[in-house]
Amino acid sequence: MNHHSYFHIFLGGEDLVKKDKPKYKQIVDAAVIVIAENGYHQAQVSKIARKAGVADGTIYLYFKNKEDILISVFREKMGVFVENLEKILSQKVTASEKLRLMIENHFDLLAGDLKLSIVTQLELRQSNYEIRMRINDVLKEYLVLLDKILITGMEDNEFDRNMDIRLARQMVFGTIDETITTWVMNDHKYDLVSLAPKVHHLLMKGMRA
Repeated sequence: MNHHSYFHIFLGGEDLVKKDKPKYKQIVDAAVIVIAENGYHQAQVSKIARKAGVADGTIYLYFKNKEDILISVFREKMGVFVENLEKILSQKVTASEKLRLMIENHFDLLAGDLKLSIVTQLELRQSNYEIRMRINDVLKEYLVLLDKILITGMEDNEFDRNMDIRLARQMVFGTIDETITTWVMNDHKYDLVSLAPKVHHLLMKGMRA
């Protein structure tokens, strides 16, 4: 599935048209900064508009409300994670190596955007039930690709053929996620990407056939 089709599933035709407008990305990028610096609840639409260099009313040409902006931030940025993981899956390497590349890529993307890491690891967790459900819908595509790595490893006898795929997925993504959250909570004081091989090594200890 390409990047465009991914967004078509979650955005729909009308929203795709909005996404193609020049100020959409401008507003999304501004929202990441404002939410990271002020917290979601204090990130007024007016602050996001000012950071994006647009009038307040312009925001509502693209987004219904602040919640819609938050979801759009996650959807837009998660699309990059999905696109990169699709490229990793297309490589002619072992499932273990694909898993290592996935972890490294996930860490690398957030290490390269500290404000985004604050939004994904802290601010999104403080949102209401409806927002969390919408975020989970966006995350599903990424987890489907992770499942492909796990299933391939099991079929090739690289991973334990008897392991519970759902539990393995939770273990892998949960470990990645918690490692990043701890790094964010420690004010990004150490090198996150350098932990990728260590995380991979520990996960493989639990899954290897």
